[in-house]
Amino acid sequence: MGARKAEMAKELKAAKKEKAIAILRDCPTSPRKMRLVADIIRGVEINKALGILRFSKKEASIKMEKLLKSAINNWEAKNPDLRLEDTVLRVSEVKVDGGRMLKRIQAAPQGRAHRIRKRSNHVTIVVDQVKIEENK
Repeated sequence: MGARKAEMAKELKAAKKEKAIAILRDCPTSPRKMRLVADIIRGVEINKALGILRFSKKEASIKMEKLLKSAINNWEAKNPDLRLEDTVLRVSEVKVDGGRMLKRIQAAPQGRAHRIRKRSNHVTIVVDQVKIEENK
């Protein structure tokens, strides 16, 4: 491996150390409803995001709160030498993708049938440490 490639690998490894990822797959909520909740917490500091999710009336916020707590725990596992109280973490990225779709048929008048699509989604949350320059 060349010197530049080794340096780049070290930089990527250091960048991954600061980030923690949590993924929720096949959540039985439509992606459109989940994106409404995801847009609220994107880029917000984690304590504020947890407060927003806890007091939100949306049902998707319950699953999003649990996923955010999982991402925070993943960050703590990656950084055992740092304390959560001393660092400022934020939700840097929230991605909601469409998941598997269950297709059902509902009887309709005059012998017809309508298709019902029961949608699901995949949610990815990335939590990372706020840089000192950004915090000022």
